[in-house]
Formats: sequence, structure tokens, C-alpha cells
Amino acid sequence: MIIMSVDYGDARTGLAVCDKFEMLASPVEVIHESYVPKIIDRIQILSSEIKPELIIVGLPKNMDGSTGERGKKCIDFAQSIKERCKIETMMWDERLTTVTAHKYLNDTNTRGKKRKNTVDAVAAVVILQSFIDSRK
Repeated sequence: MIIMSVDYGDARTGLAVCDKFEMLASPVEVIHESYVPKIIDRIQILSSEIKPELIIVGLPKNMDGSTGERGKKCIDFAQSIKERCKIETMMWDERLTTVTAHKYLNDTNTRGKKRKNTVDAVAAVVILQSFIDSRK
């Protein structure tokens, strides 16, 4: 099944997708936008092209497993995607995904502006890869 993941952020939102065999997650793009309706518009356009059957939205949890204010924003955001795109959405624990994304970018020596423009898509890849690995 083709699955899209979203790493929602205040300034940038990363997107990733996996192939129909759920083998490998790949970055799609980073949406540089803070206005939620515009972010949803872009996700709707991409989902009409990619045709995912499921959209995974990263859920930032506190280290104790509780959901804070940011997590509640992400849950509301996922609900907006579901209503607008008419695609099943699911929340997925994204604790430490940005840290992992930064580690990957360190390993590839990605620096400066390129790093800032890439980290959110890489975080979306980490979220999605974690989800598809859990299904195996």
C-alpha cells in the first residue's frame, strides 16, 4: 500500500512516501508555510498525484509518553487532512525523529541552508520508515 507521512511543523512541514510494497520511505518535499489551510491544500494536491491509501502524521509525545500542546495541534492537523483529502489518517509517535534526521544529515555531511531545507523531509522519512518497519 502506498503510504504518505507528514512531519508537521510551525514553519516547515516535511512529506515522505513509501512504495506500494512498503519497503522504503523516500522524501517528497518540504512545505515552507505556516498557514494550515495552505499546507492542507498542498497535501491534497500531492495526495491526488501520489494516491496514498493512508497518511501517517507524526505525533510529538513527551518523553514520558504524554501528549502536550504540540501533540494536540498535530492531532487537529491530522483530522483536517482526513476531512479534506478523504484519506484515512493515523498518528505515529515521532519522538526523537528530528534528532535521528539530524544524525543522518551529519553522516552525509549536509550543512547550512541545504540542511535546514531538508531536515523536515528526512524526519518524515524516519516517521514513515518506523511505521512500515513495525508492520513487518
